[in-house]
Amino acid sequence: MSSADVAETLPAGAPPVIRWRKVIVLMTGQALSLTGDYLLLVALAWTAVRIGGATAITVLTLAGALPRAIVLIFSGAVTDMLGARFVLLRTTSARAVLLAAGAVVTLTTPWFWPLVVIAAIEGVLLGFGSPANSTLLPSLAEGDHLARANSLSAMITRLAPIVGSPIGAWLIAVGDLWQAMAVVAVTGTLAFAAAAVVTAGMPGGTRAPGETLLRHAGDGIRLLRAHARLRWLFVCAFLLDLAFGWPLEVALPLLVNTRGWGVGAVAVVVMAFSAGALVAGLIGVLLAHRLPLSVRMVATGVGIGLGILVMASTPSLAALVVVSVLVGLMAGLNGPAIVTVYQQASPPARLGTAMSMLTLAGIGTTPVSIALFGALSAVIGLHATWLVCGAVALAAPLAAVRAIRRPAPAPQAQAGREATAEVADAGEGRSRAVRDPVTRPA
Repeated sequence: MSSADVAETLPAGAPPVIRWRKVIVLMTGQALSLTGDYLLLVALAWTAVRIGGATAITVLTLAGALPRAIVLIFSGAVTDMLGARFVLLRTTSARAVLLAAGAVVTLTTPWFWPLVVIAAIEGVLLGFGSPANSTLLPSLAEGDHLARANSLSAMITRLAPIVGSPIGAWLIAVGDLWQAMAVVAVTGTLAFAAAAVVTAGMPGGTRAPGETLLRHAGDGIRLLRAHARLRWLFVCAFLLDLAFGWPLEVALPLLVNTRGWGVGAVAVVVMAFSAGALVAGLIGVLLAHRLPLSVRMVATGVGIGLGILVMASTPSLAALVVVSVLVGLMAGLNGPAIVTVYQQASPPARLGTAMSMLTLAGIGTTPVSIALFGALSAVIGLHATWLVCGAVALAAPLAAVRAIRRPAPAPQAQAGREATAEVADAGEGRSRAVRDPVTRPA
């Protein structure tokens, strides 16, 4: 009997387990999908620039981003009501078909507007699929093993642009956009196969009599209002994203230009941050279940805030690279920890809605950060505004402390699920629900 089979037959109250076989299949599909995303992003962006310059790439970016953000408002509710398998199999297969059709269209016509339509439809599909994908790992890994699985997912997220972006640049340099779309259609098909394997046998969603999608869509806000742990976790994530957005997107190029280091310095710093995050992901896969939340969320949050403060004042590029590696290391531990605790604290029947809110916060924060701190920098200057961002980041671990001290809400009993039992976690001073990884909805 395999370890996955053992996990399915363990009685309630057994030690937490992780179903590595399905986790690896899921992560393989995620790696293929994300690598294809970045491959296509580079190919589409370069094509748009050649067709219509800055205006074309702006239109194309908004065409994909706006529908995705709008759909995220209610896509989590769709996942909860219909089930992750129902949503994922349809969105991943539809995306593969869309890109295959897009390859045919771009091969036969040089028009720009078909690309806008393709980007908009893809944004809708990604908006529906993101919350459904975020609900899968909690059904495959229990307790602190979920942190290990999320660390592996974070590693893949960091590796995907490193692998996919150069491939996209190469394909568009030696070939054409239709070839890039054809490649991503293949990776999407493989991601569909992985999703089909992982979700096989998982139950569907839950829908109470008289429940409507519109009413369910508002559950994300109601969850934050009703559950203090979720609320403080959301605040923690929001503050960190807010503090990162402007320095990374705007202030870093300005700082590099001001000090005369050359445009290549921006790439070096970003790569240094990614390298630190990758190392942290590996550490998380091996040791996250042994590290207390006070280290993974609070200590790393303090490290991120201090790192942002130091980055604003580093005297040399070498020093900035070293600090970037350390900040990436902290962020690579902190991010998966927030996601893990958020997943564990969310009611099982509303997990899709909860993750939709967390995803929406990440997508919506960067424009707010750029607008807010960009306006502030015009008044107080680049260096002072960067220090303000560091101060904002230092408020995040305070929210993390509040979240850890709040008890996790007990999952609601639902038909077709095993009874849940609250167990004390003395090492971290919190409680969590022990749930059957198979009968819990994905």
